Amino acid sequence: MNLRPLGRSGLQVSPLCFGGNVFGWTADEATSFRLLDAWVDAGFNFIDTADVYSRWVPGHTGGESEAVIGRWLRQNGKRNRIVLATKVGKDMGDGKVGLRPEYIRQAVDASLKRLQTDHIDLYQSHDDDATVPLADTLGAYSDLVKAGKVRAIGASNFTAARLAESLKTSDNLGLARYESLQPLFNLYDRAVFEKELQPLCVEHNVGVINFYALAAGFLTGKYRTEADAAKSARGKNTTAKYLNERGLRILAALDTVAARLNATPGQVAVAWQIVQPGITAPIASATSLAQLQDLVKASQLTLDAEALATLGAASAQ
Repeated sequence: MNLRPLGRSGLQVSPLCFGGNVFGWTADEATSFRLLDAWVDAGFNFIDTADVYSRWVPGHTGGESEAVIGRWLRQNGKRNRIVLATKVGKDMGDGKVGLRPEYIRQAVDASLKRLQTDHIDLYQSHDDDATVPLADTLGAYSDLVKAGKVRAIGASNFTAARLAESLKTSDNLGLARYESLQPLFNLYDRAVFEKELQPLCVEHNVGVINFYALAAGFLTGKYRTEADAAKSARGKNTTAKYLNERGLRILAALDTVAARLNATPGQVAVAWQIVQPGITAPIASATSLAQLQDLVKASQLTLDAEALATLGAASAQ
């Protein structure tokens, strides 16, 4: 496995990151353990989760994903083989939300306890919080780095303007800086990242670990008609955004490239992202070993100039 540097953090990560939102939700604990073992055994080391996963599920309170990962780590002793990322900031209820220094200090200790580890490799602001001065938030993170609880920090869902302001604040005050960004980016959702965020991240050497790598499953090709989408709740939510002329044009290009390279549309879609400027590791999830093997194959797939041209033309806006 060829590892990649994550920004200037010193962390070396695999070219794909496992999205842990499924752990304890659509993947039960036993399945989650099998997926995590298979991920590490395949040579990958990057795992991303968040304290809020999966609070949206009836009966869940948040922290379920972190707790599953923690029990997995306690069982197998593989902590030194993974780069572990989690996030803080989304609403956990009872006023536990945002990026106030006192809340960050409280939240990191709760995450460490659930993850059953003494440090988090990458601790990320899940959302921007404009109500708190950047110097206060970054100062709190700097204290965590100095204390050894966090190795590096990252941002998620930040605009280019706010990320730039954050980087400037870190530089001016000598504080820990955001070494990674977690934006929406895939073959369909290209415009915002490529126009505003990509140039900034490349210029300042901020690693990018984009989410929705498969556009909620659309880029695998399983949702091609309204009838396909109606078969699942996720499909219904996908229909309005992706099932249009441009979306179908992208699927046709994926089909063409996949057939020529003896791959699947999903593998091609992920392989395309891996080679885009500034991208360190797309985040993708799996709920079965078969889906995980698809991700493994995607990381090994080389797209030639013809494939890149075909996909670029079909997905251009």
